[in-house]
Parts: sequence; C-alpha cells; structure tokens
Amino acid sequence: MNERTKARHTSTTPGTGYGRVSTETMKNIVSSRTQRRPFWQHLALIGPAFVAGAWQFGPGNLTTAVQAGSGYQYALIWVIVVSTILMIFLTDMAVRLGIKSPTSLISSIKEHLGGWVGVVAGIGVFLITLCFSVGNAVGSGLGLSMLFGGSPIMWTVICTAAVAALLLLRNVYRVVEKVLIVIVAFMAIAFIASAFISNPDWAAAGAGLLPTFPGGAWLLIVALVGTNFSINAAFYTAYGTKERGRTEADYRDVTIVDTIPGIVAPGIMTALVIVVAASVLGQTGEAAPTVVALAGIFEPLAGPVGSTVFALGFFGAAFSSMIANATAGGTMLSDGLGRGASSSSLTAKLVSAGILVFGITVTVIFQESPVQLIVIAQALTVFVAPVLAALIIIMANRVKLMGDMRNTWWQNAAGIIGLLAVLGLSVRLFLTLIG
Repeated sequence: MNERTKARHTSTTPGTGYGRVSTETMKNIVSSRTQRRPFWQHLALIGPAFVAGAWQFGPGNLTTAVQAGSGYQYALIWVIVVSTILMIFLTDMAVRLGIKSPTSLISSIKEHLGGWVGVVAGIGVFLITLCFSVGNAVGSGLGLSMLFGGSPIMWTVICTAAVAALLLLRNVYRVVEKVLIVIVAFMAIAFIASAFISNPDWAAAGAGLLPTFPGGAWLLIVALVGTNFSINAAFYTAYGTKERGRTEADYRDVTIVDTIPGIVAPGIMTALVIVVAASVLGQTGEAAPTVVALAGIFEPLAGPVGSTVFALGFFGAAFSSMIANATAGGTMLSDGLGRGASSSSLTAKLVSAGILVFGITVTVIFQESPVQLIVIAQALTVFVAPVLAALIIIMANRVKLMGDMRNTWWQNAAGIIGLLAVLGLSVRLFLTLIG
C-alpha cells in the first residue's frame, strides 16, 4: 500500500474521512447531542430573535393590527399567520448565517457576491429603518402624551434623546436586548388578557385564517406584511447571533428557545390585537382613525383606565422598536460602507443618530394624521424588502460559506415563497400609489 493510499484512510471516526462528513463537523454533532444544557443555560440562549420580534412589534404593527380588526374584523388574521411562518424561515437562515459568517453578514456578502452588493444591502436596511423610524417617533410621542398630557412632539423629542443616550453606552447590544425582552413579556400579558376579556367571536376568528382580500384593504395588507414579515429584522438577527458568539453546537437549542418563540410571540400578540379590535371596535365597520379611537381596544380590560393601558403598551412598543431600529440601521449601514460591523463604532452611532433625527423631522412635518402616516410608512418598507430577502436566501445556499448548514430544499421553498410575496406586494403597492 503506497503512502497516498495510507493517508486517505487514517481517519478512525465512523462516517468521516475522504468524501464524507468532515471529522470536525462530526465532533460538533456528537458534542451537541451528548452535552445536555441545564435550564438556566437554555435561558441564556434567548436574545437575538426576541430582539427581532420586539422590533417587529412596534407602533406600526399595533396600529395596523387595530385598523385591520376595527375596519375588517377578523378577515385579515391570515396575513399575520402567513407572515409569521415565513418570518421564522428567514430568521432561521439569518441565525445560521450569523453562526457561519467569519465576521459579519454584510462582510460575507461582499466576499461572496461583490463589494457593491454589500453596500446595497447596508443601504437597503438603512432605508427600511428610516421608514420604521417615523412610526416609532410618532408612537412614542402619542403614547406619553396620552399618559401625561402635553404635546406629542415634545414627548417624541424626549424619547429620542433617551434612545440616543442608550446608544452611547458601551456594549449597547446587551443593554438593548435586556430592555426589549422585558417590554415584550409585559406586553404579551396585557394582550392575552384583553383578548379573553373582550369576549370575541372565536368561530369568526377561526374563519379569518382563510385568505380573503376585502375591498379597499390592499394598503393595510401591505402594511401588515411590512411589519410582520420584517426582513430587515431577520437580517439583523445574523448580527445579534454573531455578537452573542453562537456556534453550530448551539444551533438546535437556539432554534427551540430563541428563534421560534422569539418570532411566534409577536405574531400571536398581533393576531390577538386584531381579535380584540374586531370585538371591541369592529361593529361600525370603519377603521379607527385616531390614536384615541385606537385606545378603545382596552376598555373591556380596564374600563376608563383602558386608554392608560393602551398608552403604556403603545409607548412600550414604540420605544423598544426605536432602540432596535436605530441600532440595526446604524450598524448595518456602517458595515456596508466598510466602517465597522459593530453597533459601538463611531459611524454606526452617527448613522443611528441620523435615523432618529429623520423620524422626528417627518413627525413634525406630517403631524396632522399620525395614524395614516404610520400605516403608509410601514407599507413603504416592502419596496426594499425583496432585495434583502433575496440576499439572505442566496447567502444561505453558499456551500463554501455554509457547509453542512446550508439551506435544504424545503427551506429554500419557504424562502422563495416569502420573496415572491413581498415582491408581489411591492408591485401592488406601486400600482396603488400611482393610481
């Protein structure tokens, strides 16, 4: 037997060696299956996907959900279900990309697809965060104005300054993560309680799982998809995963305790908001036109105090989303421009500040109809979303980067369905706007 033949048969690990699964991959698989994590270590894996979920469940999500329930009762619940399922697949791809990317997702895009593609990705996320910043600015000001009185614009400025102070902190991602998880948990309790106290028609809600397209609902459907199938939030999950140092051995547990519940939780809350709005406000068949009308959703839960409960939830949704939105936009544009992939970099902080300023500026200019402003801003995000969805799917299929963690055929199928959905909605929105 010659030396070359001997070298090809030195591996003693079953199923490994030349032409098979690598020894290193096999060790990772064996290690992940033999080492059982205690409960507290599983909790420590919670983070990036819940941040994405909190980003999803901002004032735009809450506003569009209440309008869907008040204007169309239970007919649009299916939009939330489909969006949540597709969001899980895209977020899962982003998690695996965060695990496998040597530095950051946009850096990997530049390496595999070209530098200009990475720049486009960074700019794309930045543009979406600009749209989201409007809803966040409007929502935070309106929420605190309902609680304490005074001008909504004044409270928007105060909230923006508070977020800017948070972004100046070192290790800002960990601070953001803890704040958002707590806020999401409290909001979940309030919405679940209100869903049952309002005594909705659960049979009609079940019928809402069947896709229908009510007349005049297209802009609202696009806005619901823009907020619930939040591809930029999925994109940013890759960065959170990288910052938390996740490995292939963590992947299975991360999927169970973070990815799936982190995306399903805001989806359930959004569906419950539609159910409550349909039960409480949907008798007239008209969408709630003002934030005061939106607040009527919690009257069955707390009577006259319902508006206070709503204001707290609305502010919590806006403030939590404002933090994540500014952080993500600053980080990924900075990375796209080659100025650092960390939220602590100077460029990221400056861009984050610019996003906050943009939100205030648009809020001041277009303050006459804040609810409609939020809906339109959320809908506009679908113009950029197809680009980001395509990049996530393409990168998750790169064999050289992903290895054994690349997409399977069924993951690709779900991703392509999501891509076609947002692409179709972007065309529909364009035709609606020019019409």
